[in-house]
Amino acid sequence: MKNTILRRLSPSLLATIAAAASVTVVAPADAVGTRRFELDSQEDFLSGDLRGVSVDSQGHVRAGWNLGTLTISSANTVLSALTLNDGTVLLGTGNTGKVLKVAGGQVTEYADTKQMAVTSLVTDGKSVFAATLPGGKIFKIDGGGALTELPAIADAENIFALAYDPKKNGIYAATGPNGKLFFVQPGRAAELVFDSDEPNLVSVAVAPDGTVYTGSSGKGLLFKVTGPGKAVVHASPNGDEVKEIQFGKKGELFIIANEMGEGKSTSSPKLPSKGAAPPRAGGKAGRGSLIRIDPDGSMDELFSRTDTHFVSLAIDDNGRPFVGTGVEGRVYTADENHTSMLVADVDGRQVGALSVVGKKRFVVASDPAAFHEIRGTGGADASWTSKVLDAGLRASYGRLMWHADGTIEFQVRTGNSNDPDATWSDWSQPLTSPGKVTVPPGRFVQLRARFSKDSNATLHDISLPFVTDNLRAVVTSIEVRSSKTTSSGGVPSSGSEIPSRSSTIKLNWRVDNPDNDQLRYRISFRFEKQPGAWRDLTKPDEVYTRSDLDWDTASLPEGTYRVRVEASDEMANPPDRVTRHSLESGPILVDNTAPVFRSLRTQGKRILAELVDGLGPIVRIDFAVNGRTEWRPLAPKDGIFDEPTEEIDVDLSPILPQGTNLIAIRAFDQAGNFVVRDIEVK
Repeated sequence: MKNTILRRLSPSLLATIAAAASVTVVAPADAVGTRRFELDSQEDFLSGDLRGVSVDSQGHVRAGWNLGTLTISSANTVLSALTLNDGTVLLGTGNTGKVLKVAGGQVTEYADTKQMAVTSLVTDGKSVFAATLPGGKIFKIDGGGALTELPAIADAENIFALAYDPKKNGIYAATGPNGKLFFVQPGRAAELVFDSDEPNLVSVAVAPDGTVYTGSSGKGLLFKVTGPGKAVVHASPNGDEVKEIQFGKKGELFIIANEMGEGKSTSSPKLPSKGAAPPRAGGKAGRGSLIRIDPDGSMDELFSRTDTHFVSLAIDDNGRPFVGTGVEGRVYTADENHTSMLVADVDGRQVGALSVVGKKRFVVASDPAAFHEIRGTGGADASWTSKVLDAGLRASYGRLMWHADGTIEFQVRTGNSNDPDATWSDWSQPLTSPGKVTVPPGRFVQLRARFSKDSNATLHDISLPFVTDNLRAVVTSIEVRSSKTTSSGGVPSSGSEIPSRSSTIKLNWRVDNPDNDQLRYRISFRFEKQPGAWRDLTKPDEVYTRSDLDWDTASLPEGTYRVRVEASDEMANPPDRVTRHSLESGPILVDNTAPVFRSLRTQGKRILAELVDGLGPIVRIDFAVNGRTEWRPLAPKDGIFDEPTEEIDVDLSPILPQGTNLIAIRAFDQAGNFVVRDIEVK
């Protein structure tokens, strides 16, 4: 039953219990001498921990809202809020179905609907009305918290939003799963106002002139009600849900639209059949948009994020919009120039409700639930702390530099575990101007900026240089392959194509390079008959950086050689820090001469031959009949290929056709050189 209920909820409402995505700051990848952590964008600063600071879309950090914290232990999710005339704040919870009261610095229970969730709260000035799901019930709550259930609304299993109309002294209810809008008055049956083709209507608002707007999930449409049973699509933003509607100071309206995905295209979303379950959020972050719609109907997307959907919307006394996110518990604002700013970052994963007007301004977080009163701007605890920055190896840190207007206090700490713990250093002594940081070497580092000395200070960018320990690059293997052999290093199998003759040997080597320094290689070789005489394969002044080399052995005497590869990090480090490592290969056979036939003759249909190779051994002999490309193997006389000289004595009469036949004999040595001779067999 519970799963059936959840499938019929709106996408963003489901996503209030979804897990948050994480953001990572990545250090530069190239390891050449001094490197720097540089932070200068909004995303760089948003990846940190923000306490009472704001970050705008230009990457400027300044003091933000100073928030109080009142923990809500009796609930985990808050879906709605309402401020009463006396300053009391009521909260509708999403996991207990209770209405909580915030007053006098305490949270107490105000009313218990005994439903799963209280999705919306409105007041007519005397009583409070609470919408719930499942069951589609509306409760009237008097000043003492006593509940009266209003008459049930047919075809409304879920009520997502309420809006009070002071001119008609009644309430509009946006419902699902049949996408209907109702008008409700105590003591009277609900009146159907608009029956949409959408699965859910999830938002509703009454303009100052009495015009009613409602938003859907499905196609994500904003409807304007034009008469009894009539409505027009006032706006069709990208997304599949119009979650909230608020009115501005100049006749405009603001909406938040979400695209929760599920693989749907926003340009032509697939509409579920009426009454079917809307797309489930499924824990997805989604994409949230803040949109202004002018009186003439033109839309302007002021702000959007692709890493979160938006849950709550509020307009301040100056007509500026604010949105609360469904991931990471943040509050953003944006203006007509599309300049956005993060103004609050709370511990909860979602911002379920906002109020930014009058004296009672607050942010309500969920998961965990907490009530945060907005006390002002700045404060003693206003600070920004970076994410843990990873240098890749243990590093020493230099002069911390930043650009700012006003005075900002910086501290640094280091450690060798990826999460700050007791093994990390203490925070360094504060710096109020750029200077050398006094912290021990460590792979990981964190920065902290405090705005307590100057609430008007603005931080623009940060740069912290560092040098990692220089670790030795180690040559771990040298692979050798003659171009005459197959990719696996052996002689071609019977029936395969014969490689072209070549004296080139291909060398490849592998290196462990833990600090990713640019490496220079020096390659040399020696003839095993001359143990101490190493000769260069690379020129003395050649800066060779590839990890492979083609070695032409045409002018070398045949025999066994060895190759040595030396790796040096001299291109990335000063002379006193340079490290080197070399590795010598195993024996490499240089053999560019094919075997020869010392004799080849026939006795009837018996073939007798003797072959010899300068270095040996001979490793394969095969034959083909009458010019065919099918080569078949022959065995040596002694049954095993293991010598530079081999004999064959084979009777082909069982397989040869009558008459004269032309037999081709082919012999390979270990280096892949081969010889072919023909002979007639009668």
